[in-house]
Amino acid sequence: MFTGIVEETGRVVAFTQNAAAWRLHISAATTLAGTALGDSIAVNGCCLTVAHLDVQHFYFDVLEETRRLTNFSALATGALVNLERSLRFDGKVGGHFVTGHIDGLGEIEVFERRGADFFLRVRAPAGQGRYLIHKGSIAIDGISLTVAEVDGDSFAVWLIPTTLEVTNVGRRLRGEVVNLEFDLLGKYVEKLLASCST
Repeated sequence: MFTGIVEETGRVVAFTQNAAAWRLHISAATTLAGTALGDSIAVNGCCLTVAHLDVQHFYFDVLEETRRLTNFSALATGALVNLERSLRFDGKVGGHFVTGHIDGLGEIEVFERRGADFFLRVRAPAGQGRYLIHKGSIAIDGISLTVAEVDGDSFAVWLIPTTLEVTNVGRRLRGEVVNLEFDLLGKYVEKLLASCST
């Protein structure tokens, strides 16, 4: 479980296909502190298990399905990825509850400066707009953000300077894809209502 408060951006050193799985090699600093083999780290919002680590690097095994269903399929050497360690029971929840299980890929429709602020509009996969609520929560590449506008399957958020500094979102371009995780509560409510109607 995570909170969507990105701690730092790591840099992809390599992402290679091996016999059993893909191996993702990331250089990092802050998120390595206190991390042990087997711990969970959110990488662009996707929960991965630490398979190996040293003083400057993480190594993760990534299944082909995970690579295919996330924006990992576009990762290249040198790419920056958002990193967050898993939530501690005695820690703060600064964002919202994020599981690290990606619901789908969103496409950036608009990313522009408007006055002193930055506006980002994303198109979610068809039909998934039902999980979007004005002033609700959304995780974009693991970043906990507040939904400012909803129009069908498209939604918009406003970005503060700190988010642009700490995460990789400031380097995103129109047409690129981002990992989306919708609010956990909405998905549970939908499931419960569906079971009550049968």
